[in-house]
Amino acid sequence: MSTQMAFPDRPGSDDPEPEFTRLPDLASRLLGSGVVWANDELFAERENLIKPEEPSYSTYTFGHKGQVYDGWETRRRREPGHDWALVRLGVPGVVRGVVVDTAFFKGNYPPEISVEGTAMDGHPSPDELNAAEWTPLVPRSPAKGHYRNAYAVTAAERMTHVRLNQYPDGGVARLRVHGDVVPDPRYLTAGAVDLAALENGGAVVGCSNMFYSSPTNLISPGQARVMGEGWETSRRRDEGNDWVEFALAGPGVVRLAELDTRYFVGNAPGWASLRGRRGDTAEQHEILPRQRLQPDTLHRFVLPDGPEVTHVRLDVYPDGGMARVRLWGELSTEGRRSLALRWYNLLPAGQLSAVLAAAGITDTDAQSAVKAHPAGGWDDLPDALRNSLAG
Repeated sequence: MSTQMAFPDRPGSDDPEPEFTRLPDLASRLLGSGVVWANDELFAERENLIKPEEPSYSTYTFGHKGQVYDGWETRRRREPGHDWALVRLGVPGVVRGVVVDTAFFKGNYPPEISVEGTAMDGHPSPDELNAAEWTPLVPRSPAKGHYRNAYAVTAAERMTHVRLNQYPDGGVARLRVHGDVVPDPRYLTAGAVDLAALENGGAVVGCSNMFYSSPTNLISPGQARVMGEGWETSRRRDEGNDWVEFALAGPGVVRLAELDTRYFVGNAPGWASLRGRRGDTAEQHEILPRQRLQPDTLHRFVLPDGPEVTHVRLDVYPDGGMARVRLWGELSTEGRRSLALRWYNLLPAGQLSAVLAAAGITDTDAQSAVKAHPAGGWDDLPDALRNSLAG
């Protein structure tokens, strides 16, 4: 189910953005997504849908097939039916909202759209995806031209792919699929992983300042290509310092920290430190004492053995910017178990046995746990049952 929401006509409007747009765009090319198939793309190629940059337009840029558009555009239909495109999400997750941006499509936009999702294990082909069962995320709904059409989504299932349908034809500049990352726990139990990485389920849960760019960039995949792909604060004029706090993929021990100031030359922090905490406790312990940083440099710090943590706070002194933060370590036994049960109700059936086995939980025990507490959250289970499973 979905609810269409108000959204600014174009960038620069004073209208507030929907809250879900603060969540990561699971369909962004920056996260490794791809448009794997479309039934038609005669006027403009489907891959434009997931470009991270805003759509652009140049007047009188005609090719053999007409005006060149920065989006996906199909031919005019002369028979019944509709057009659609299949998008592989860069990271799987629960979709909280969708933006169908028809920027610069004014006389050739689709009057109606819908969006569906599916979860498939492995690397399905276009034929397998077209034959899959799809869950409605956004029902067939009106869309406007040259507009960011935003729709809140209430479906709670984990998705790996989405299908954008346009009725009957036309052009869409960008598709944004905002949501919560839900990784495959099997990939997090095979050894050392980046516990803070967005693709592994890490998230930004607090930040002192994000004047120039989002702190979520710090835990995004790959290397920053320019300064604007990192996190940068405004200049401080007081005695304080800026900070970001990350929720890790699960409880674990951080062994190696990477603090990357690449492309930050005159605005890198002078120093940085890391502190960790567990759960909702206010008590923090030092992971990395205050260290001097250099501009435009990848810094690596081997960390001493420390306690298990669920959150890590990065403090920078006094302000500035950073490209990436990597916190390498291993999930604890509890971390592996909590992930398995946390996503039990969301994972495709074909993944469940492997996920539970990797966490040391039998399928029978997990089914009993979920039956006893439908929320399926490890921390929410009754103490006796949780202790039994942990035994």
